[in-house]
Amino acid sequence: MLNVTNMNVYYGNIYAIKDISFTVAEKEIVTLIGANGAGKSTILKTISGLLRSKTGSITFMGKESNALAPHVIVKQGLAHVPEGRRVFLKMTVQENLEMGAFTQPKALLDQRIENVYTRFPRLMERRRQTAGTLSGGEQQMLAMGRALMSDPKLLMLDEPSMGLAPLLVAQIFEIIKELNQTGVTILLVEQNARMALSIAHRGYVLETGRVVTSAAAGDLLEDDSVRKAYLGG
Repeated sequence: MLNVTNMNVYYGNIYAIKDISFTVAEKEIVTLIGANGAGKSTILKTISGLLRSKTGSITFMGKESNALAPHVIVKQGLAHVPEGRRVFLKMTVQENLEMGAFTQPKALLDQRIENVYTRFPRLMERRRQTAGTLSGGEQQMLAMGRALMSDPKLLMLDEPSMGLAPLLVAQIFEIIKELNQTGVTILLVEQNARMALSIAHRGYVLETGRVVTSAAAGDLLEDDSVRKAYLGG
């Protein structure tokens, strides 16, 4: 579904992503793990068209996407839930969800919103509430719900557990598993490496902008070097 080949990304003179290649197959959960500053968020931003790779290619659903505008990439079926949620704080929950469907036919809007409310009942309860008054967990649900409004084939999640209590983290990861079971492919960036690998099929380990290890998620959980560096021994 997604094929990244020889990605190189710069922030000015800073060489952030260094010749990275990886794949995501249909219906997989693939996770990118690594320390802060390893380049994980930069990779997602580049795939979604917010940044540009200087070389190589990004192919999504068999089509080159590296030169496309972000809204075109969304229309092709790729949705990105950014780090920090980035919901529209002064808009209501309902209005945020409607914004997520800007590439979709208006005739499908009500059904899409109903589907999100079915998956996230808390959002239904808060639908007239402004997003800025929601809890962190509710904002994360809203960010994910807004992304689902575009009916994505591939959902990219950047640090969905950030700042959440352990009980909410478990709930968010259970939702991610359920989404995958319905056929949504997931590319997950997550600081909680153990939790990410526990639900993923495969993982890539990044260090300073490079992929240093890749394997089945279960194998990475058992890898001594990965355990010491990212899983607490």
